[in-house]
Amino acid sequence: MPVTIYYDDDADLSLLKDKTVAILGYGSQGHAQAQNLKDSGCNVVVGQRKGSANYDLAVSHGFDPMTAADAAKAGDLINILLPDEVQGDVFKADVLPNLEPGNLLMCSHGFNVHFGQITPPEGVDAALVAPKGPGHLVRSEYEKGGGVPSLIAMYPGSSDSSKQLALAYAKGIGGTRGGVIETTFAEETETDLFGEQVVLCGGVSALVKAGFETLVEAGYQPEMAYFECMHELKLIVDLFYQGGLNYMRYSVSNTAEYGDYTRGPRIVGPEVKVEMKKILDEIQSGKFARDWLLENKVNQASFGATRRRERSHQIEEVGAQLRSMMTWIDSKEV
Repeated sequence: MPVTIYYDDDADLSLLKDKTVAILGYGSQGHAQAQNLKDSGCNVVVGQRKGSANYDLAVSHGFDPMTAADAAKAGDLINILLPDEVQGDVFKADVLPNLEPGNLLMCSHGFNVHFGQITPPEGVDAALVAPKGPGHLVRSEYEKGGGVPSLIAMYPGSSDSSKQLALAYAKGIGGTRGGVIETTFAEETETDLFGEQVVLCGGVSALVKAGFETLVEAGYQPEMAYFECMHELKLIVDLFYQGGLNYMRYSVSNTAEYGDYTRGPRIVGPEVKVEMKKILDEIQSGKFARDWLLENKVNQASFGATRRRERSHQIEEVGAQLRSMMTWIDSKEV
């Protein structure tokens, strides 16, 4: 099935001329999208809790933040860019009572809409516009005259006029400069969760820790294990980023490439794909969403305990020490 991609000529920014865009949440995506829209000539209001660091950040960027409820009431397009785990409650308490027919409800991740925590009321369409990059990149690329490729999806039954508004929004944040790929709420949500869990966050973290622990348990110095299983990963990922697997294999030694072909499949073999399919099924069935939402109902008790345990892992202690020796790294400690 051919992919549909929209560019600048496919979007009309003037459709937002007499509209107010409400950005709820001034975090990573919120600050970038709000500033880009403002610089594109749009009328933007920000909903952000007073007393928070992000409130002060919004003020420093020239906004006058208001409550989520007031922002939702003021907006014609309302984009909820709060953390997934709080969106449902904020929607029910502050957004839903202030929606009017003709409003366009928006998000940049489909989790809450797809899993039924947010349902647009009669007369209100919904759209997803999701930049495929972190907020600081969305902002910096826009300032350079470029744009981060983005996704667009429409809630079933939404009108073509709402789609044109969503495309105008995508143009306002710079997305159509890089290209906006058409998708669905289900596809964006499920592939995003899958990638995070089995590769980008969960899979890589587990692989790095397992490699580190194997070397340390075999008697090698933790510092050596850190270099080989954590530090040098950036070199390889940068090669992936530039030219895919082929460029990485072209760039490393023949010895490393041979080890890649012959030993890699022994680590990530058929049994791993079996588990990946189970995880995908948990995402598609809503089990993961239920687990995460229930975890938040008990104030993230298990999540918090796991986070504390993981932060004290030996690889973190060794890494902090070694990074302090590398002046070229903008070292970050949590």
